Amino acid sequence: RNALNDNATAEMGQAIDDVAADDDIRVLILTGAGQAFCAGGDLNALKGGSDPGMWVSENTDDIRRSFGLAQRMILGLQRMEKPVIAMINGTAVGAGFDIACACDIRIASPKARFMVAYVRIGLFPGFGGTWLLPRALGSMGKAAELLFTGDFMEADEGYRLGFLNRLVDEEELESTTMEMARKIAAGPPIAIRLSKLMLYKGLEFDLETALKMAAAAETITLTSYDHGEGTQAIRESRKPFYEGR
Repeated sequence: RNALNDNATAEMGQAIDDVAADDDIRVLILTGAGQAFCAGGDLNALKGGSDPGMWVSENTDDIRRSFGLAQRMILGLQRMEKPVIAMINGTAVGAGFDIACACDIRIASPKARFMVAYVRIGLFPGFGGTWLLPRALGSMGKAAELLFTGDFMEADEGYRLGFLNRLVDEEELESTTMEMARKIAAGPPIAIRLSKLMLYKGLEFDLETALKMAAAAETITLTSYDHGEGTQAIRESRKPFYEGR
C-alpha cells in the first residue's frame, strides 16, 4: 500500500529534485501504485522492541535523519516551481495525507479516503501536517478535528470542502488528471511558476508586500517572449506556443 520507509522517502525526495531541475518537465503528477495512494509510514520501521519507549530513547539520531528525509520531500513539493497534481486513487493515510496536502491540485476517485492517523499510535504529525492541513482544507476547525480524532475524511467531504479540485469516477481518474496536466503544461511556464510562488508566499506576506512582489513578477512576465507570443496568438486567432522565456 505504498508505505514509506527511509529508503522510499529518500528516493522520492531525489525524484522530486530531479523533476524540479528538468526544464523539459512542466507538470508533475503523483499517484500510488495499486489500490492506495500512500498508507503512510511503514510501521515495521518504527518498532524498537518490546519496550514502547525503546525506539525513542535509543534511536534519536535515526529519528532526526528520518525527519530530514521527510522534510526534504515535503519542501521539495512546496518549493518546486512547477505545478504538482496528486492523482489520488485510494487511501491516503498519515504521511500520505501530508503528501496530498503538499500538492497544488488534487484529483480523486470516490475510493479516496484521508486520515491523519498519527494520533492513533501516539505520534505527532512530523511530515508537516499541522501546517499543511489547515491550509489545504481551508478550515482550522476541520484540520483540528482530523488531527485530534484520527477519523477518516471521505472523498465527497473533501470535495465539498474544496480540498479536492475534482472528484470523478475511478475509470475517469487518469484521463481527467492528464487533461488537467496537459492544459497546464501548454500554458506559459514563467507566469505559472511565478503564480505558484506568489500563491504560497502570499500566505506569509501582508497586502503591501504582496503587491510589491506582484509588481516585480508582472514586470518579468511583461518583458517575456511568452507574453508577446500570447498576445500575437490572440490577434492571429490561433493557439499560442509558449517556450518558457
